[in-house]
Amino acid sequence: MSFITDLNDIFIGCRLGVNTMAETVKGYVEKIVYRNDENGYTVFSLTHDGDELTCVGYVAMLNEGEFIQAIGEFTQHPIYGEQFLLESYEIKEPEDAYSIELYLSSGAIKGIGKTLASRIVKKFGDNAFRIIVEEPGMLAQVKGISERMAMEIYRQFEDKRDMRNAMMFLQRYNITGNLAAKIYQEYGNRMYDIIRENPYRLAEDISGIGFKTADEIAGRVGIEPNSDYRIKAGILYILLQANTEGHVYLPEPELIHRAKELLLAEDELIQRQIISLSIEKKIILVEEDSERLVYSAVFYYMELNIARMLHDLNIKYYYNSDELNNKLAQIENLVGTVLDEQQRIAVKEAVCNGLLIITGGPGTGKTTIINAIIKFFEAEGLTILLAAPTGRAAKRMSETTGYEAKTIHRMLELSKLTQGEGDNYTFERNETNPLETDVLIIDEMSMVDIGLMNALLKAVAVGTRLILVGDVNQLPSVGSGNVLKDIINSHCFNVVKLTKIFRQEEGSDIIVNAHKINAGEQIDLNNKSMDFFMLKRSEAKVITAVIINLVKNKLPKYVKATPFEIQVLTPMRKGELGVEKLNKALQAALNPPSADKIEKEYHQMVFREGDKVMQIKNNYQLTWEIKSIYGITTQIGTGVFNGDAGIIKEINLFSEYLIVEFDDNRLVSYSFSQLDELELAYAVTVHKSQGSEYPAVVLPILDGPRLLFNRNLLYTAVTRAKNCVVIVGSDKMIKYMIDNKSEQSRYSRLGEQIKEIVM
Repeated sequence: MSFITDLNDIFIGCRLGVNTMAETVKGYVEKIVYRNDENGYTVFSLTHDGDELTCVGYVAMLNEGEFIQAIGEFTQHPIYGEQFLLESYEIKEPEDAYSIELYLSSGAIKGIGKTLASRIVKKFGDNAFRIIVEEPGMLAQVKGISERMAMEIYRQFEDKRDMRNAMMFLQRYNITGNLAAKIYQEYGNRMYDIIRENPYRLAEDISGIGFKTADEIAGRVGIEPNSDYRIKAGILYILLQANTEGHVYLPEPELIHRAKELLLAEDELIQRQIISLSIEKKIILVEEDSERLVYSAVFYYMELNIARMLHDLNIKYYYNSDELNNKLAQIENLVGTVLDEQQRIAVKEAVCNGLLIITGGPGTGKTTIINAIIKFFEAEGLTILLAAPTGRAAKRMSETTGYEAKTIHRMLELSKLTQGEGDNYTFERNETNPLETDVLIIDEMSMVDIGLMNALLKAVAVGTRLILVGDVNQLPSVGSGNVLKDIINSHCFNVVKLTKIFRQEEGSDIIVNAHKINAGEQIDLNNKSMDFFMLKRSEAKVITAVIINLVKNKLPKYVKATPFEIQVLTPMRKGELGVEKLNKALQAALNPPSADKIEKEYHQMVFREGDKVMQIKNNYQLTWEIKSIYGITTQIGTGVFNGDAGIIKEINLFSEYLIVEFDDNRLVSYSFSQLDELELAYAVTVHKSQGSEYPAVVLPILDGPRLLFNRNLLYTAVTRAKNCVVIVGSDKMIKYMIDNKSEQSRYSRLGEQIKEIVM
């Protein structure tokens, strides 16, 4: 039985107690045995009438040494004996010198240890607290306390009192633990008016508090369901949710429909608050084709700024044609490849334009072009930077070019904000401190969302050549927008579309089939290929068993890779062949429990040393380091991002942390409270695999939502494989996916914004 389970049993035992008579106890908190910072659930020992009493309950804030008066009931637990279940409590000033000294020596007031606490009480006795509050200057009479320190003790004492009062106030509305602390840190004593008048501000101002949490608080406070505050907050929440779905805006009819479902309000009330929010400049309304579109202001200006900055970068450079051809011939000698006509055009366009987009599927020579462009500009004496959205994509770019490539975040020098500023972050490279380069090449552009593109372009000075490379037929970015597709479809900038397949001659059916899938042509599933296989199975359990055998036994030798390098990709999270169940099965097969491997259970998921894991949300505050082979730290930075994958190297149950080593050798320490940011990665969704390339990909395809099972998803999954693709499941579903070209549409207007500026 785990320690936490024991504590939960204590609490359950208290609830089952038969004594329902409310009683009052007084005493000082001797020891905090356990505290859950998220919900405030606490187990502590209280010195009461000379005896030690174990108390349990949800308390807002409590320190060792504090004197409390608690109301609750005594209960008898069958294992742990007598307990006191708190219903409510109040922190009192200690009533005697002994209790005062106990509190002061507990560490609650920084700078006061046991020795100073003893001196203060010896000097002032039972009046010590009154002296601290009413005549703090007298503390300077105590040896070891200066006048400055005396005022600091007074300030801390008052801050503690204010925070205690605030936490007790918030507890009335069932707000406890970290959430209460966040609210107090954000507003201080202004929180009382904010909670009573407009608790929906919490959703706007505080990271981690969404509309639903604020709405629950508002209901307890007594805010009316048709309150202007509530409807405005609901509209902003809906737009935020739309952003997480990939949309940049919502058509007004769809926004109103969603708002009615969420708020149970009439159209008229919703429309009125849409206008009000527009007047407040929190949203932007755009009329287009007799339809009104609704943006949150920040996303509207992101699109507009991206369009303007792209236009500003699109400068023409003029070269003598013969001179350019001669230099290209020299570059071909350096690269050791004769460029075909399309590739030569791409290099020329990069040389003659400040902005160029290169798009093409696998095997169409994008890497060859990038290498030729690098050699050309290098010969011209220009400086070059390479970047990609993810660590894996950057690493692959480095391997194929021989030049260092960074993630976009690292290139822009992500900066960690000071504590208390939530999940906000900033980049050191921006419009006032641009990147110092003549040429910037970004690969895997299909993964770049509107927020990252905006930050990137801010750091690119006019006069820098920007070359964007990507496969426009891949799945769109996980974040908002359709950046690469919108830029291409605007028809306002130079675009080179690569169509010739160069690796076809190498006999790669992965490349051939990928292009067939993209074109809507059916592929051969007869297993005559050397790198593309179809294993027909019709039951989920059988498919799972086949996948395990492939990853563990068959494919490693075939592709000369470890089982951990082989990736299972699946369209879904849920279901028998979804990420969650496949990960449990693969973990049991590839990294089973062992006496020499420490493990930690968290929210029905077991993390074990040696496990393959993935970061599932952007965390701009996490610190990472890279160490040499001698264990010396050589680099330190911040930021771990959605899709970053690695291996658990260490779990420390005593200090409650685990360490993950990511693909680019970054070491990151996670506290156990941060484990909701990680999940097992033996199997990942196709979306999460973007930007990655694996020696072999295993793809279970049986059945699922028709909108999800489409051509775009299958194409993306197949193109993640370098040496081998194995599909396990239904060949009929594969044929259906190739025929199903429907994609979930995204509301974005970057293309229109570009046209409005350029034309």
